[in-house]
This record gives sequence, C-alpha cells and structure tokens, in this order.
Amino acid sequence: MSNVLPYLVLAALAVSLHLYLRHRRERKGAAVKAEVLAAGLNEPPSLHPIVDPIRCIGSGGCTHVCPEGALGIVAGKAELINAAACIGHGACAAACPVEAIQLVFGTERRGVDIPRVDPHFESNVPGLFIAGELGGMGLIRKAAAQGVQAVDSIRRRGRAPADRYDVVIIGAGPAGLGAALAAQAHGLRYVVLEQEDSLGGSVYHYPRAKIAMTAPVTLPLVGQVRMSEVSKEKLLAFWQEVVERHGLKLSFKDAMQRVEPDGTGFVVHATRGDYRTQSVLLAIGRRGSPRKLGCPGEELPNVVYRLIDAEQYRGRRVLVVGGGDSALEAAVQLSEQPGTTVRLAYRSAAFNRVKVKNRQALEAAVARGRVALHLNTEVASIDLGHVSLSSAGTAETVDNDDVIVCAGGVLPTPLLQAMGIAFDTKHGTA
Repeated sequence: MSNVLPYLVLAALAVSLHLYLRHRRERKGAAVKAEVLAAGLNEPPSLHPIVDPIRCIGSGGCTHVCPEGALGIVAGKAELINAAACIGHGACAAACPVEAIQLVFGTERRGVDIPRVDPHFESNVPGLFIAGELGGMGLIRKAAAQGVQAVDSIRRRGRAPADRYDVVIIGAGPAGLGAALAAQAHGLRYVVLEQEDSLGGSVYHYPRAKIAMTAPVTLPLVGQVRMSEVSKEKLLAFWQEVVERHGLKLSFKDAMQRVEPDGTGFVVHATRGDYRTQSVLLAIGRRGSPRKLGCPGEELPNVVYRLIDAEQYRGRRVLVVGGGDSALEAAVQLSEQPGTTVRLAYRSAAFNRVKVKNRQALEAAVARGRVALHLNTEVASIDLGHVSLSSAGTAETVDNDDVIVCAGGVLPTPLLQAMGIAFDTKHGTA
C-alpha cells in the first residue's frame, strides 16, 4: 500500500489542479458573459456557432481555437459568451470532438438575409453566381473551394463573344481569388474587381494573429494548400505570392456600383469603368462598403475608413469619427504615438454597445489629455488642413491632417435586390 500512496497523492493533486483550473475558467466565462450582456453586445454580427448543450462535453477544445474569446465554458458547457467578437471563421466547429457546434446565421431576435443559390452557386438570376461569405460560407478554405466550383459552373455555360468577358469576379477575398485561379486555368477571359487596395477581403480586417484552416484545399495552378494554423499576415502574403506568380488579373479600388442586364449577359458598372460580361460571380463579403459621412471634402486623399498602422500617423493631427469599438480602439492606439494629436467625434451623447475595456481605455486617454472627445458632434466639412465640426448648431473649425472614419459598413443587400437576387431570411439556421 505504501508503494501506491505516492501515486494516489499525485493523482489527487492532478485532479484537484484540473478542477481548480476548470472552475477558474468557468468563472471567467461567466464574468465575460455578464459583461457583454450589460454592454448590449450579445448579438452576433454574422455567421456564428450555436452549441448543443446535450452533446457538449465541456472539453474546451472550441475555446482554445477561438482567439477572439467569443466562446467560453459556463456551467460545464461551451457557450457563445461574447457574440460581438465572433467573426465566423468556424474553427470552433472543426475543433469540437463530439460535433456539438453548428454554424448558423441570425438569431430568433434578428434575422439575417442570405441570397438564394442553387447547388451550382447560381442565383435565381441566370448568369449571376454567388460564392463565399455572401452566400453563407465564412470558412476560408471552403470559400476558396466555392469560388473554384462556381467558375467550373460558369465554364459549362460556354464561352462569351469576343467583345465581352466570360466572367467578371467581384471581390478579391478567398472566394474571388480561388475563382480567379480557376478562370486562369481554364483560359477564360476574366477580371477581378476589388473595392479596396488590398487582397484578402474580410481576412484583411481580422483583428487577431491566428486563423485556422483545419483541412487542406486544392487550388488550380497552385495545388494542395495545407495550413493547419496560420497567421493572418502569413495567409495574406501567400495570396499575394499566388497573384504575382500566376499573373492574376485584378483591378484595385474598382468598386462595383451596379450590375445591369446587357443582351444575353451583363454590364458591370464600376469605379474605373464598365465591364461587359457573360457571367458575374459575386465573391464579396458581408461587411459591405464603408459607411460614408456625406459631407464636403470626404473624397480627399486624407480620408480613410480604417486604421491599418497607428505609427504612420506619428506627429500628425488626426480626427477619428465613430462610436463603435473600432473607433475607440483607433483613437486609443493613435493616442499612444509620440506627438500625435487625436480627436474623437461621435454624433451621439454616449458610447453604447462598446466593450468595457475599450471604454475604460478611452476614458484613461481622455483623462491624460491624449484624446479630445467631441460628443453630439458631426463632421460638417473636411479640408486638407482642417475640419469643421458641428455640435448643437454651433460650428467649430480645428486644424487637422487626417480623418479616419470608423462608422461601419453598408450591407450590399439593397444593391443585390436591385439586381433581382432573391433572399431567404435566416433566424438561427444554417
């Protein structure tokens, strides 16, 4: 018995440590859930997981692969504790050992409109195809595969007349780039239109270091791509190398404005001109186009709609516009740069639906004099050397170098409906 006792003690210590760590993890999950509920951030913005509590065994595998901290263990079961942080990459579902997680759109309270497509990725409008995030697929590898499959369907429609493209691909995210590789491999006449100046689509905006691609994907001209866990930066570098190596035809800062029927095909009206094509593949995300302020001067080159690198604004006078988490985070990051003057303008009297830590960080920056806060304020006009702010009917002009607008995006639903595309509303269903 004396020989067994040390092992029993070690086993008891191991079990005690496991229970302690589990209890601490559950307390943390419950605290985050309560904080998020209090802040009104419990509605997921897009594709998100739901957990079957009967099947869930509380292993925590899903929480370990969620860098955003959207999932936690509460009362022994996995739960979506921070819905607003979820970006729908789906790594949690792949990591669940008992398949207790399903990825869905919408909730009982808030429906999400998803375009209606057939198994060949064609919408109810013949010749208009949809792949990737817009069609309900947030997983990177599957979105890329859908782009490839959609082009295979487009190829089977036959070649277009010589005066038009076989396909115009809208969006340079995983689905659009997969589609471009397929079009290039099949010798189709194509072009990819991207409204921004960067590759990656929604991936470009991911606010974290790691994303998960849990299974390989086979891409035309590239072959099998296996990335079990890869950083956002590495994935974007991979796509950039693919574009350069294979000479993919991309047109940046060329936003689709509308698509109209044109004989047996379509004409795509975009920023840089009109594109006549036999087929259109919509491979855009669900973020939509940046919401504009609608004020004079917004078209100037010193106005941008996201903060990429705070350091580039060192020593500058910057106005951040918006009242969400992205605006608060941008203002705080800018305030940490030496010599940078930061103002934050928001049209309402208080910040609602923002994370507590962002609110606290902003309050600290304001208290230190690093951020000047302008509530109940709108931007009246923008110039290269100053901006005009309006509050309660009073205008104030302040010196300014750059404007960063963090006002969210305009969903593409009305634009797509104008094309005749039908939608189904999802209330917590796949």
